[in-house]
Parts: sequence; C-alpha cells; structure tokens
Amino acid sequence: MFLTQLTAKTLPKGLHCLPLRLSTEYYNLNSAQQQFPNQDKLEDPRLFHYALFSDNILAAAVVVNSTVSNAKDPSKHVFHIVSDRLNYAAMRMWFLANPPGKATIQVLNIDEFTWLNSSYSPVLKQLGSPSMIDYYFKAHRSNSDSNLKFRNPKYLSILNHLRFYLPEIFPKLNKVLFVDDDIVVQKDLTGLWSIDLKGNVNGAVETCGESFHRFDRYLNFSNPLISKNFDPHACGWAYGMNIFDLDQWKKQNITEVYHTWQKLNHDRQLWKLGTLPPGLITFWKRTFPIDRSWHVLGLGYNPSVNRREIERAAVIHYNGNLKPWLEIGMPKFRHYWAKFADFDNEYLRDCNINP
Repeated sequence: MFLTQLTAKTLPKGLHCLPLRLSTEYYNLNSAQQQFPNQDKLEDPRLFHYALFSDNILAAAVVVNSTVSNAKDPSKHVFHIVSDRLNYAAMRMWFLANPPGKATIQVLNIDEFTWLNSSYSPVLKQLGSPSMIDYYFKAHRSNSDSNLKFRNPKYLSILNHLRFYLPEIFPKLNKVLFVDDDIVVQKDLTGLWSIDLKGNVNGAVETCGESFHRFDRYLNFSNPLISKNFDPHACGWAYGMNIFDLDQWKKQNITEVYHTWQKLNHDRQLWKLGTLPPGLITFWKRTFPIDRSWHVLGLGYNPSVNRREIERAAVIHYNGNLKPWLEIGMPKFRHYWAKFADFDNEYLRDCNINP
C-alpha cells in the first residue's frame, strides 16, 4: 500500500521532461506568437464553458482532445484551464502547438489571481499554517494520521480548491462545467447545459449505490456541528464532472458558506482533508442528481467497473491512485484514455512518453 501511494505521488520522468521542454520553447516565442485565437469567445454566455484546473499537461490534453472529438459543434466549446506557475508556460505552449480544432482555449496562471490570498481564503491560510505543514511532512511521528491517503501532495495544492471560487474566476458566465483532469469524455456533453437544476447550484452524479459513499464516510458525525446539521445516511455525490449554475451560486452566496465551514474546520475536527467533504457540506440541499450514465467513476481504483457501463458513459473518471498515465494504471482501462493521447506528437516522443 505504501509503494502504491509513493508511485501515485511520483511523477514519471517523461512527465517531468514535458513541461521543461515546452516551457523552453514558449519563452522563445515573441509575444504575438504567445497569444491564442478566438479570445472574444471567453465571456460569451451562449457558448459551452469548461473549467479545468491542472498542472498535468498530458492529462489536460486528453480531457480537451476527448471533449472536442466527441462534440457536435466544437466551435461552441470554450476551455478555461488554470495551471500553476511552474506549468503555466508549458500548458500554453502545448495548446499553441496542438490547437483543439475550432474550440477555444484560455490558459491562466493561478498566481495572477491577486484576490486569492490568505486574508480572503481560509483554506489558503490553513494550507500555509505550521500545523498543516507539520501534518504532511512529519509523517514519522507516532501520533500522525495512519491513513497514507492524506499524505498525497494534491491535498496541499490550491489548484485543488479553486473549484470553490468559480464565480470569482468567471464573473461573466452563468453556467460552467467543472471537469477533473483524470477524466475522458466519450460523448457530446452539451445536454448538460440544458438540464433544469430546479434552483440548485450543482448538478452531479450520486455515488451511494454502494453504502459506503454516504455522508458518514466523509464527515465526523461525533462532532455536534456535523451531527446537528447533516444526515449521516445522506447520499454522497462525485466531483469530476459537475455542471454549476453560477447565477444561483451568487444568489445563494455559496463561497461564503464554504468559507464559514472551512474556518470552523481549522483544526480538522469536522473532516480530514480534500475537497469532497467541504463540497458535500457547501452544496448540502443544493445539489441536483443527474443520470448516472453521464459520469462513471472508479477506473483508478476499482478493477470491477462494468465494461458496459464504461462504454455507455458520457464521461469516465480515473479517480483513485491508478492513473492511466502512470505505470500502475490498470491495463484493461488504459486504452479508453490512451486513444486520446497523441503519442506520435514530437514533444511526447522527445520525452519518451509511450503508450
């Protein structure tokens, strides 16, 4: 188990080479060459907008490529990718060199969100706190948490928490589809924008087909703040492909709800880590369940995901440690992902990234 955790956290050499190679090339371009086309579409609410927050160029490329390949009219799809300082130039270079057909791309650097600072965002303040750093990096302590899962650096990444700030990032949009970078799109997704969320903020697939995906798995019901406000048997839902109504979000002041709970959890007594527990709390009674065939989960940990379900799904999700770009990924699920990665691409070949 320890080795699986370690492998899941370790970036393969090829995926380390790729951003270095792309960044070098990006800084050799003049400023006109560094610009993307169609920037007039970025705030057009009539189009289909996607939010993808990622520091993994290959994974982001597969998300965009699979979405565009299955779109009925790619020119109406707009991808807003936010990356971190280390991968920003490389992410831009990848999509400048490999434009996604007629779709529109925007690549932003999280460091340029000046409003996102520790005086505004409780989670930023907490991520930088000595107790949090202690929790992550002093794992040898006898009293440290035995659950290795929480040592994954993704929990320390602010990119992971950006999903709670969608209206701040996209002030002019009224709906946005949030996608994780470990998904593959297999059908046209435009139908998601016309689902009537009935006044809810979040459209998501519920995950309580198995009994252990209920609220009591994620939240600490021995704490009165949790037990007074939530139902332990309530159905959990999945992040990874969520349609968010940003008008309702602003109306219901969702970011403030999130901040309130995040402050209450400063000592990690309400939930441990991650974004799903605060998501379940923030969108409690504000989540509309969408049909399960939109989003099939488990390809990163569950070898028994049904093949018919995978092939019927609009989106498949490699949630878990066994990512398809890692050697430990499950071979029987890898081809659904690999067919959207262009392994003949010169950058991938130069970095020795093979199928």
